[in-house]
Amino acid sequence: MKITEIEPIIVDAGWQSWIFVKVNTDEGIVGWGECSVARAPLAVAAAVKDFSPVIMNKDPRAFEMRFWDMERMAIQGWSGARAKALAGMELALLDMVWEAGYHFDEVFWYDGEGQEYVEVDPYTFAPQLGDLDLHLFGEGRHWHAYRVLGAHVRTVDGVTGTLFATWAPNAERVSVVGDFNRWDGRCHPMRVRGASGVWELFIPGVGPDTFYKFEIRARHDGSLHLKSDPYGQRFERRPNTSSIVTQPDAYRWHDDDWMTLRGRWNWLQAPVSVYELHLGSWKRYPDGSFLNYRELAEQVADHVLGLGFTHIELLPVTEHPLDESWGYQATGYFAPTSRFGGPDDFRYFVDHCHRRGLGVLLDWVPAHFPRDTHAIANYDGTPLYEHADPRRGEHRDWGTLIYNFGRNEVRNFLLASANFWLEEFHLDGLRVDAVASMLYLDYSREQGDWTPNVFGGRENLEAMDFLRQLNELTHGAHPGTLCIAEESTAWPQVTRPVWLGGLGFSMKWNMGWMHDSLQYLSRDPVHRHYHHDELTFGLLYAFSENFMLPLSHDEVVHGKGSMLAKMPGDEWQRFANLRLLYAYQFTYPGAKLLFMGNEFGQEREWSHARSLDWELLERPLHRGVQTLVRDLNQIYRSEPALHRQGFAQSGFEWIDCHDATQSVISYLRRDGEDVAMVILNFTPIPRHGYRVGVPRSGTYREILNTDSRYYGGSDVGNPNPIQAEEVSWMGRPFSISLALPPLGAVVIKQI
Repeated sequence: MKITEIEPIIVDAGWQSWIFVKVNTDEGIVGWGECSVARAPLAVAAAVKDFSPVIMNKDPRAFEMRFWDMERMAIQGWSGARAKALAGMELALLDMVWEAGYHFDEVFWYDGEGQEYVEVDPYTFAPQLGDLDLHLFGEGRHWHAYRVLGAHVRTVDGVTGTLFATWAPNAERVSVVGDFNRWDGRCHPMRVRGASGVWELFIPGVGPDTFYKFEIRARHDGSLHLKSDPYGQRFERRPNTSSIVTQPDAYRWHDDDWMTLRGRWNWLQAPVSVYELHLGSWKRYPDGSFLNYRELAEQVADHVLGLGFTHIELLPVTEHPLDESWGYQATGYFAPTSRFGGPDDFRYFVDHCHRRGLGVLLDWVPAHFPRDTHAIANYDGTPLYEHADPRRGEHRDWGTLIYNFGRNEVRNFLLASANFWLEEFHLDGLRVDAVASMLYLDYSREQGDWTPNVFGGRENLEAMDFLRQLNELTHGAHPGTLCIAEESTAWPQVTRPVWLGGLGFSMKWNMGWMHDSLQYLSRDPVHRHYHHDELTFGLLYAFSENFMLPLSHDEVVHGKGSMLAKMPGDEWQRFANLRLLYAYQFTYPGAKLLFMGNEFGQEREWSHARSLDWELLERPLHRGVQTLVRDLNQIYRSEPALHRQGFAQSGFEWIDCHDATQSVISYLRRDGEDVAMVILNFTPIPRHGYRVGVPRSGTYREILNTDSRYYGGSDVGNPNPIQAEEVSWMGRPFSISLALPPLGAVVIKQI
């Protein structure tokens, strides 16, 4: 099969020119190739001196054209033109139609049975992305880039279709492929928008629910890469990876009251008690299948509100291909996972929680991303989103890639993602994962496997700037939202304002408290007095940051055992120790976080692949733990002394931190003159007649006792009221005599 004739036809529309090439072969097959030359005058188009069809697979129906000007220099935008083959069909008409001030190409043809076909040509439409959008994106300051890049249904010049756009600055060609063009990258190559590296194409007739990807040919080696949309807002359910064009957002929210109150919320002096959960394993159907977002909304809200929590924190619901990653290796930074439904279903989930008075936080992962070839790794054939130097671009421990925080467009991608979840889904905050790995260039690296910053230090200056920008954006654009750092080092001022030199986070996980507390409580009580400092050391730094106390998912996986399994002793002692731990957490300064299953004493280690063991609630000891968690939330929320000064030194005062011999600590929590006293006994020995100094004379009462029979305890406690005596004790003029329950905590208030 040979080409016998190639006839160029130049069409000038004034504002744009086209070159049509008619191709005849010795077998009579006729093909048409076209190249739209944006804003090129006829004089330029007419100056073309040479053009050459490139035959693929020896089939003239699949060719590309390259054109050269009089100096034989490739003219920008003409390389990789679209090939339109009408093999075996009779070309009936190619006509440019002008109607009501706009124009478009319509190609009509008939098949052998006389069926008429009509296609509106994408290349006759003017570029759709505005210069301001491209400028802001290039500067890394387009907070709504997700409304520009990706796939968006719109009507242009009276024609409805979808505008596709993606950033691939090192590509020679980018095409949109999908069911609508048989996944053929030769059909819809995109336009590049100058030096921005952004490619776009408006394709008429493509609408919601269309599956698509981008086919990218690398400039440096011609390799082809089939990629999901980095800005895609909906994806196929794993293991499939296509992006899906979404419906324009028409969800009607019903949470105006919540959003208004959130904007005025003073979280620094409010109770913040968070229930952390993984939607895929919180509860499942008996056959192991997932509940959907709408079913989860009702059941999660009922359970969590019944226990008195103020917020839930979701392990990442950003789209991810691997269940075993729990969502922490995301490939869809603008899409809730399709495992549980569509974007509007997730909106309903958040909306329902808000209408019930429950906040929703999301784990969000800007530190690293997976190497999956369908996603953003090596996106345009080069390290684009990741740093090119593996000493900065690879995370050895996790086998993932690290974002290049020094590149404007990469920072914009992440910042737009953060803004997307807060604005489009009304989320109440983000918990930012693995912050320590972002801040240190030598994080988990051997000597010689990292490169210093420009000053010779190990601090990642670009990541610091990114985190500050993130917090300025989220706090500025969404008042009342929280941004919480999972940061495990002594990096200073993580939760101090950016204008004071801090990173600007709302709160930081107190990993030191978590580690010391669990290590102490895992010891046999007979040895605890040797390790009393594990209880007291944390108060040396407790107010250096705004801390959240996490008993999170990380502590009940990978062979660490459940919270209950960490506790020593027989069954009764293990449950008593667990109740004591929770009382310690809820009365200690800082916000609270408890992972699902911990609230009723889950016995097995958590697994993402199965539901929690809800049947344990049929057992009295497990029900007792859940009842205690409910009551701890109740007093934490109702007693100002336990939450109003949770981040301030003035809200805490030791009564006695020196009683290592009996493994007892006691402290005051206060809000001005409002005081609550907390006494904890970390041995299984009841302490009768234990004297505690109190700030004032008067009558006191016991408002919580973890050893109550209602929680499964032995009911060692104190009859109310308790009268203070004028007996100087622990440096105070008055004192009370108490019965301290074994492995128990009591909270005392003045009447």
